[in-house]
Amino acid sequence: MSLMKKLISNSTIKKTSILTESEVFNEKDVIQTPVPMLNVALSGKVDGGLSPGLLVIAAESKHFKSSFALILGNAFQQKYPEGIILFYDSEFGMPQQYFKQFGIDTNRVVHVPITDVEELKHDIVNQLNNITRGEKVFIILDSLGNLASKKEVEDALEGKSVADMSRARQFKSLFRMVTPHLTLKDIPMVVINHVYKEIGTMFPKTIPGGGTGSYYSANDIWIIGRQQEKEKGTTEVAGFNFIINIEKSRTVKEKSKIPITVMLESGIEKWSGLFDVALAGDFIKEMSSGWYSTDGEKKRRKADIEDDNEFWETLLQDEKFKTYIHQKYSMAKGD
Repeated sequence: MSLMKKLISNSTIKKTSILTESEVFNEKDVIQTPVPMLNVALSGKVDGGLSPGLLVIAAESKHFKSSFALILGNAFQQKYPEGIILFYDSEFGMPQQYFKQFGIDTNRVVHVPITDVEELKHDIVNQLNNITRGEKVFIILDSLGNLASKKEVEDALEGKSVADMSRARQFKSLFRMVTPHLTLKDIPMVVINHVYKEIGTMFPKTIPGGGTGSYYSANDIWIIGRQQEKEKGTTEVAGFNFIINIEKSRTVKEKSKIPITVMLESGIEKWSGLFDVALAGDFIKEMSSGWYSTDGEKKRRKADIEDDNEFWETLLQDEKFKTYIHQKYSMAKGD
């Protein structure tokens, strides 16, 4: 142990410590959302949630990307009444009313308009350098895919049409500098991103834009898909199932697919995705075509069970159900 103490005392890094006593390595803040399967997508647990580090949410337009970020922002403000959202905005597609619809206190949102990646890099690094661990800050960037580089802007002003090779390098530089601060200072950051299709393959893969910088640095990457939810007995669209495809995660099994239902009239369905999980785990039993049981006897329709708040609140307290979900979605924890 004398050598251990010597190595720690010789270190020039303030937070150097024995691994088992490291506040950076062991103490992770978790921000729980009110939507259980959203917590599963974030952590593999229904009672888990968002942790410090980088989450990238990528999708085509109109795929609920910004809304997911605002749900997380609301959960952050609910947990920390003193917490501040630092909002970097390059798209200007989220008016103040949009924040209020998601229950966010706009008096605790710092809006930073940005026009290029270098401007973002200089400002966010300056902010992170001056934030200390314990100060509650949540960062949203909307969006990475819409950011030009300074060279791209200058070339346009000069009438040049050459390809910009500096943008991807600037993104890599940005995330190299930002990522350590997020973990060291307990800061969650959500980056909204665009996607594009891989070129030259028979089955093109959907890829987040902006190069590999955010991909390497992110703890989690979601690629959002969308399915229409029709009004019963009609062809009229009543809402959407947004499918969270886990492209990358340090806690959730990659390639997992987690649906979150949003209805046009009533908004987010709190118990989204839980019915199919409970059915697969035998916590709900299929009695006959279209009929199910939650108690082994009474037959009920799927829609009735999905709307039964008391049933879900009780089931979510069941340790067997929580363990089943954790084993189904979490990365292996065995030796």
